[in-house]
Amino acid sequence: MRNNYKIISILVFAVIFPGVMIAQNENTDENYTAYDLMSEYYNDGFNPFKKKNIYIGLSFSLQDLQQENTTGFFQNVVDGQSLDYNLELKSGYYISDYTMVGFNFSYEHDKFEGTVFRDPDTLQSNSMSRSFDFTPNIRPSFPLTKNERLSFFVETGLTFGYTSALTRNVKKDDEVNTQYTEGFHFRAGISPGITFFAMESFAFQVQLNLIGYDLAVLQQSTNNGPESRRVDQKVDAKIDLLSLNLGLSYYFGSKK
Repeated sequence: MRNNYKIISILVFAVIFPGVMIAQNENTDENYTAYDLMSEYYNDGFNPFKKKNIYIGLSFSLQDLQQENTTGFFQNVVDGQSLDYNLELKSGYYISDYTMVGFNFSYEHDKFEGTVFRDPDTLQSNSMSRSFDFTPNIRPSFPLTKNERLSFFVETGLTFGYTSALTRNVKKDDEVNTQYTEGFHFRAGISPGITFFAMESFAFQVQLNLIGYDLAVLQQSTNNGPESRRVDQKVDAKIDLLSLNLGLSYYFGSKK
C-alpha cells in the first residue's frame, strides 16, 4: 500500500510540474559534448562490415555549360550548349567479416549543340555520346578507428562496357558530315578509398582509380562509308587528386 502511494505521488508530481521533469533530463544531457552525443551511436554494437551486411552506394555528376566565343584547342565555340551527366549505382554483400563482393553499374551521357569555328570553316555541330559499364568487384575493408567509423578499403574489379557516339557537322547549309562510333571496352583495376560514417549508417566515400589495364575496341564509319577499326590498350598507374570519386552510401545491418 505504501508503494502505491509513492507511485501515485510521482505521477501527480509529473502532471503538475512537467517542466521540472524535463529540466532534469536536459541537465543530464548537458553533461555530454556534441562530439560525445554523435560518437555514442558508434561505441556500442556498431559493426558495418559484419558478415551478411548489405551495402548500397550512389554517386552522380551533372554539368550544364553555356559557351559564347570560347577558345579551344581544336576549335572555337561561337555559340553552344553542352549537357553532361553521370550516374553510378553500387551494391555489395559481406561474405565474411570485412570482405564484400559487389556489383557496380554506371551510365554516362554527353550532348553538345552549337556553332563552332574550325579554321577555315564555321560549322553547325551536334554530337551525342552514351556509355554504360558493369563492374563485379571484391572489397576488403580495414578499420582505422576502434569504433570502425573511419576505414580504408581496396576495391579490385573487372569492368565491361559499351559506348556509342554520333557527331553531325553541317557546313554552308548543304555539306553534311556524319560520323558514328561504336565500341566495347574492358578494364581490370585497383581502386583504394576511405569510408567515413557521418550519421548512423550513412557514410561518405572517397575513391581513387590508382592502377589499371584498359582495352578498347572501336569501330567508326563516316557518311555510311566503310568502317574503320581501332584497338587501344593502355596501362595506367596514377595518383590524381583532381579525379577523386565522391559518393554517399548506406550499410544495412550495421547496428545490431
